[in-house]
Amino acid sequence: MPVIMTDSPTTPHAPRPIVAKFGGSSVADANQIRKIAAIVCADPRRRLVVVSAPGKRDAKDKKITDLLYLCHSLGEQGLDTSAPFAVIKERYLGIADQLGVTGAWEWLRDVQQQIAAGAEKDWVASRGEYLSARIIAAFLDAEFVDAADGIRFGPDGRFHPGESYGRLGARLALVPEGRIAVIPGFYGRDASGHIKCFSRGGSDVTGAVVARAAHAVIYENWTDVSGLLMADPRIVENPFPIEEITYREQRELSYMGATVLHDEAVFPVREAGIPIHIKNTNAPEDAGTRIVTERDSRSTAIVGVAGRKGFATLFTEKAMMNQERGYGRKVLEILESHGISYEHSPTSIDTLSVILTDEELDGKEAEVVAEIRRTVQPDRIEVQRDMAMLAVVGQGMIHRVGISARVFSALAVANVNIRMINQGSSELNIIIGVGTADYEKAVRAIYAALVEQN
Repeated sequence: MPVIMTDSPTTPHAPRPIVAKFGGSSVADANQIRKIAAIVCADPRRRLVVVSAPGKRDAKDKKITDLLYLCHSLGEQGLDTSAPFAVIKERYLGIADQLGVTGAWEWLRDVQQQIAAGAEKDWVASRGEYLSARIIAAFLDAEFVDAADGIRFGPDGRFHPGESYGRLGARLALVPEGRIAVIPGFYGRDASGHIKCFSRGGSDVTGAVVARAAHAVIYENWTDVSGLLMADPRIVENPFPIEEITYREQRELSYMGATVLHDEAVFPVREAGIPIHIKNTNAPEDAGTRIVTERDSRSTAIVGVAGRKGFATLFTEKAMMNQERGYGRKVLEILESHGISYEHSPTSIDTLSVILTDEELDGKEAEVVAEIRRTVQPDRIEVQRDMAMLAVVGQGMIHRVGISARVFSALAVANVNIRMINQGSSELNIIIGVGTADYEKAVRAIYAALVEQN
């Protein structure tokens, strides 16, 4: 493939680059990678390409990263790794052969030898992205830039932003004029030189870090959907797409599970004011979703409705609670001492409710309840399970009268009982708790009442 001529990142008058990150579905096979080449060629500013490990082509496929973890686990126990590695090898060699890329066997052989020699878990897991990037760089006639040369983790295993932006920016500036750089996602290196991985899905984070380090004009995140939708399509038929959303709004929807981005991917670019553009590799002409710092919300009050199941309420009641100093603090400290995070804490004059996930509370409920009884001596305490939480999100709510009335009227008409209400003073969202059995019905009712009339 011919070299794509562009201005060098080091050229004083070079345009700010676009960082294009391609997820697992976008690199799943040779045909998908050819689509990547067409997308990159379509805009000379797309000089920095971040890639994931190949995703599943169908339901029968095994995830490459899962197979690598299995190889490490078997190797650690002195067991044969040939079976899972044979699947990995077949996948990469097939992609390379169809793209006409040579050298893949040597890269795979090195990985297999390192696994046999007892390579560390994160090193092994990172090879999915590494091999993907090597093959794609060769196909694009681009320069391979190892993420480990710039992204840094501290002794505590956490990502070090400042050092990473500086190191990676300096490394990218060395890419020769007129060349594309391909960077593997998901991993970096700690101060001791060991490979460290982000949590699963961390290639999104790598893309954001590259965008921040390169002072990108935009961070494109290419996946298999055309951006965010205003509701879950498994619940609402053909929901409207979200064309533009602010970082704050996206964060609220992401909290409720409505996201195609890794949670941590937003912060590096948000801090620098770099927009994110979620695009579809299979439909590059679609508008996608832009995530921006500010938007004009006067015409669009609501950006979406999202929710999750699996919540519980820890309910306490005590007469004259409002005159007992430290009551709420003591309850929350008990939760903290048991390693439990809480989601919301709606109150009244004599009651305190703490909303938790079932996952946080499981296995700890009896001990937590007993300790609260001993410490604050409530008149009544109980745990109410089987709750779902919904969020109606939109910064335009502050400019519209009657949004809450329409939400609650829609739920009443749908015969949905409301178990909890929480609205922040910023009027960015309305959080509603309903019974798990009413969850889908509640989402559809709110969407019809608000979004379709937005």
